Formats: sequence, structure tokens, C-alpha cells
Amino acid sequence: MSRVKPLRRPARLAPGARVAVVAPSGPVPEERLRAGLEVLRDWGLDPVVAPHVLDRHGAFGYLAGADADRAADLQSAWCDPAVDAVVCARGGYGVQRMVDLLDWTAMRAAGPKVFVGFSDITALHEAFAVRLGLVTLHGPMAAGVDFTKNARAQDHLRATLFAPETVRTIRSDGTALVPGRARGVTLGGCLSLLAADLGTPHARPGARGGLLCLEDVGEETYRLDRCLTQLLRAGWLDGVSGLLLGSWAQCEPYDRVRALLADRLGGLGVPVAEQFGFGHCDDALTVPFGVTAELDADAGTLTLDEPALGD
Repeated sequence: MSRVKPLRRPARLAPGARVAVVAPSGPVPEERLRAGLEVLRDWGLDPVVAPHVLDRHGAFGYLAGADADRAADLQSAWCDPAVDAVVCARGGYGVQRMVDLLDWTAMRAAGPKVFVGFSDITALHEAFAVRLGLVTLHGPMAAGVDFTKNARAQDHLRATLFAPETVRTIRSDGTALVPGRARGVTLGGCLSLLAADLGTPHARPGARGGLLCLEDVGEETYRLDRCLTQLLRAGWLDGVSGLLLGSWAQCEPYDRVRALLADRLGGLGVPVAEQFGFGHCDDALTVPFGVTAELDADAGTLTLDEPALGD
């Protein structure tokens, strides 16, 4: 099984950069989108909204419009040379229905640019790594309430986009579930999406050599158990260097979740940092995927070998 390798870094943003907002997953509340766009404008960015962002699927209300339209928005934004970054509006569900409709050859030819999202967007983080070989940002989304109303989440994403050298060390308030230090390349996202992505053309064969970031939302403990066990049984966690565990919002009480995480992950024999502060939580930190870094589980730090974005 091949090791997780560092990926190509897109360029950081500068004032005036054009940012396309897309909705690859669930329907987007218009008032939250307006609030998020205002934040981006306050940063000196030029946000543009893709044509189908506020659509609703005719039959399935959990989707932001038709699969083909959501895919077309993402591909058009990515292939537009005037666009410097693509930011997802929200998660939910829907990426897995549209990811196979993207023309990855055309998107690869368009060159690197910044991509931001989390939750259901995990499937796109994997696809961008496999198909484009590109660093992506696991961070707050434009119409997310965690973004529009939270200063730390905004500040950390802004620093990552504009001055990534200032956030080379990502500091959490968490502790070590399993102590120690580890080096590897960052990857991961939402646990249930990583489990669902197994065996697809856009997923990596495993996390060997990686610093794997995991989080989830609204799942009962037995469902988290099922996802972790599936990754273990598939050999996907074989050779992982270390783990960072983010938020488990709207799951069962954390002591139950923590016991499961220790049971399923403690036997891997690698450092595990818990409550690292990324994912579905207030004050969510932005974590780049595809960058070589060192995890210090005891100190609750992730130190990147180089800034998340290039010059």
C-alpha cells in the first residue's frame, strides 16, 4: 500500500482575489449566504456566487439542486482563470452523487487554486488529492453558522488564506488520548464520509504515512463504531503515523465517544490527539490536507513543515 505523499500547494490569496462560492451538497439558506459573503468582502475579497447555489432539488430536498448543475458550478468555477479560490457554501449531503460528473482532466489543466470546505466536502478533499494532487483546506464554509458568527473560526481561516506562515503551528485546547509525537502528511475529514468513500475511484487506498484527521456530527456511538471498524477491517488505517480527533458535535456524551475512540484507535500504537478543535464546532480551526507536519499529541500542536499555501 502506497504512502500518503505531500501535495502541491496553491498560491495564497491577496486582497482583490476572486472567490467562487459553490454548493456541491445540501441546500443553502440565503440569509446565511449573504452573511458569509459580507465577511469575505470585509476581507477585501471579491466573492462571486455560482448560478445554482440557491437551487433546491425537485424530488430530494436535502440536495442543493440537480447533480449535474452542482457539478457544473464547481467545474466552471475551478476552470475559470479569473477565479483564485473556490469556497463551499455548506455541507450536508450530495458530493458523492456529483463527484463522478466532474471532468477531472479539464480541472487538472486549469491549474492549482485554493479549495475550502469540510463535512460532506470530505469526498472532494479526497478527490482533489487523488485526481489533482493538490493541497486543500479543511475549514469553515461561506454559509456555515460556525463561520458567520464565530470570530476565531474567521480569523484562523483568514490567516491561512492571506498569511499562512503565521499559522504554521496549529494549537488546540485538547489533550492526548494516546501520548507521543508523529510525523506525516495530513489528510482526513468526516469519518462517515471516509468510510463511505472506500473503494471509489476518488479515494486513496489508505492512510499509511499520514496524520489522519477525523471528526463527525450527529452520529450515535454504534454508527461511529461501524465506520471506524470498517476502516480498520479494510486495512485503511494500516501504517497511519498519528491521528488528530476533532469535534463530535450532536453525538452522544463525549465520555462514551471517547471510550469508543480509545477502544478502536488505541491499538494502532500511534499518537492520538483528541478534541483538537476542527470540524463541526465553534471556533473551528482550519487544517490543510496534503502538507507534511509533526503532531505533538501531548502539547496539542500540529506544526507544518511549510505554510499551507505558497507564495
